[in-house]
Amino acid sequence: MNKKLNLLMFSGEYDKALSGLILANSAKNVGAEVSIFFAFWGLCLVRDPEKMNLEDKTAYEKMFDIVTPKGPDSLPLSKMNMSGIGKKMLVKMMEESDTPTLDAFLKGAIKKGVNFYGCKLSVEVMGFKKEELLPEVKIITADEYLKDAFDSDIQLFI
Repeated sequence: MNKKLNLLMFSGEYDKALSGLILANSAKNVGAEVSIFFAFWGLCLVRDPEKMNLEDKTAYEKMFDIVTPKGPDSLPLSKMNMSGIGKKMLVKMMEESDTPTLDAFLKGAIKKGVNFYGCKLSVEVMGFKKEELLPEVKIITADEYLKDAFDSDIQLFI
């Protein structure tokens, strides 16, 4: 297959990230090239909880770091989160139906060679550091993202 899928992951919510990663994995399964551009809240999906660092951050960046999700397991649901109860229910229902977790879909996408890009401006504004993201994430500008998106057969905004 000579097709290309480009996802712009703007959402930092579990169910939306799950949908995006299911599509990314499925597209790779059918032979498509896949790129995901993580911007603003979407960057929370590719934060490495083991590498969080408050060093050299401003007071605002430190406060923001404390209240934002730290990786896929800490993302809330977009609807019916109910202080985390809704997400626990969804994860349990997924487990009972042998559906992989968000983290499993993320690892699958990495293993299959999905291209992960972080928005340079979003990384800077949100006070994240390259080292705090998964090593597979390459930081690029919006111009670079658009060149990739223009070259794609399908572009989706999640």
